[in-house]
Parts: sequence; structure tokens; C-alpha cells
Amino acid sequence: MAHIDDPRTQRANLDYIRSAMKAPMLERDFERDLAVRWRENGDEKALHALVTPHARLVISIASRFRHYGLPIGDLVQEGNVGLMQAASRFDPEREVRFSTYATWWIRSTIQDYILRNWSIVRTGTTAAQKSLFFNLRRLRAKIEGRDGVLTDEGRREIAADLNVPLADVEAMEGRLSGNDRSLNVRISAEGEEEWQSFLADERPNPEDIVIGMRDSRTRSKWLAEALGDLSDRERTIIRKRHLAEGPVTLEDLGHQMGISKERVRQIETRAMDKLKTSLGHHMTEDRAAFF
Repeated sequence: MAHIDDPRTQRANLDYIRSAMKAPMLERDFERDLAVRWRENGDEKALHALVTPHARLVISIASRFRHYGLPIGDLVQEGNVGLMQAASRFDPEREVRFSTYATWWIRSTIQDYILRNWSIVRTGTTAAQKSLFFNLRRLRAKIEGRDGVLTDEGRREIAADLNVPLADVEAMEGRLSGNDRSLNVRISAEGEEEWQSFLADERPNPEDIVIGMRDSRTRSKWLAEALGDLSDRERTIIRKRHLAEGPVTLEDLGHQMGISKERVRQIETRAMDKLKTSLGHHMTEDRAAFF
């Protein structure tokens, strides 16, 4: 959904753009001197002199993303954040022009902003999805210009080009072709029902909750009775091996009880058989009571 600035904001943006375009570009040696003064001495005047002429670079990059429907002023503002990040990390000793270094940071911050605000549904959560989001339109236009329409073969070509699954291409194509819609919107002008009325509630209903609570209490009662039929040693092993938050190993339990690990295993097996028999008996009786 497109976001449109009010006329006052639009005029302010135009004034900023005109002012940025008038700033003269820096000579290489002067640019390097400013970068050194900022990096080594924290000279804020040098920082200002370094980044101001590159505002036009921010505007140029931001303009390439206008078709995502977000205000150009917001894109420029985010790009300026990237410009400042570039300035804080720029190393003049590498003999690279600041504009070359800053381009990546400006583009990255603008893209991150678009992914956060383009839709209320989070898009492009991985590097591959981010690449797909920002390249799908370009690749689709290229293929459609060649064939006239994006076919399944074209989608497979895009998936191979970007090294992403075909399903991701199809899903992203659907996301880019649609807009966010409120679930409170009425289905038709004549009716009162909203789209959210047709969403299935997958939570258990009150009857299921009550039945589950009853069954849980019943099973707890059966287990308590079954444990009561065990010897003290069997009950201790079952509790520590199966009912404790942190189960004890056979070896540790053997040391505690003064018996071998194998003996603990034998007692555990015998106790488990008793429990299964007791619980099975309860289940048979409970089933017989209802049929």
C-alpha cells in the first residue's frame, strides 16, 4: 500500500533535494584528509564536510526504491543513517573512495527499512528471501519482456538465478502482487460479516478443555494407585527415572541404592510391567463402564 506525503512534507523534501544537489563534490585528497581528521581526532566539522556532499548519493539510491510505495523522505532519512554508519567505519588508508564504500551501507539500510515497513507481514527474513524480494521485479520484467508473460519455466529460471526454491519464488510473487487487507473489512457492502468471521479457531472448545481436565485427573489417580502397588525400591526407581524433571542414570541410581546398574535396570523393567498391567486394567474397566 502506497504511503503519500502531505504537500508540506513534499515541499520540504524537494527543498532538501535541491540543497543536496548544490553541494560540490570532494577532491580525492581533500576527502581523504577529512576522513583522517574524523577517524583519528573525532573532528565533527570534518565529518560534516565529508558526508554533506554525499547526500546526493543517498537521494540517488533512495530514488531507485520509490516503487515500493514508501515516502521518499523516509527512504532518504534511512539512507542518511547508512551514510553515517559508513563514515564511522570508513578507513581512508585503504585508498577507496568514500562514495564507493558508502554505497553498500546506504543501500542496506534503505532495504532493511523497506522490509520492515513495506507490509505488516514480515518479508525477507533471510538473506535469500531478501535477495528474492529486491530482484524478483527486475527479473520478472526481463523475462516478461522476452516472452510476454511469466510462465512456470520463467519462475524456474528466476529460482535458479537467485538460488532459491521454486516455492519461494511463487510465494514472493503472490506477496508482491497483493496488498495488506484488514480482517475487519466487510465481505460485501450489503452484508455485516467481516473477513475475520471466516477464520477457523483452532483452539480447543470449552467441552474439549473440560474433558481433557477430567481425563488428566483420572490418569493421575490411576497412576497414583498403580505406584501404590509397587515396592518401595520399585517406586523409588520409577519416580527418579521417569517422573523427575531431571532423570537419574541407571549408574547413578545404582550408586545411591548400593546395587549394580544391571540390577537397577531389572527392577525398573519389572516395575514398568506392573504399571502397564495396572493401568491397562483401569482402562478396560473405564471402557466397559461406557459401552
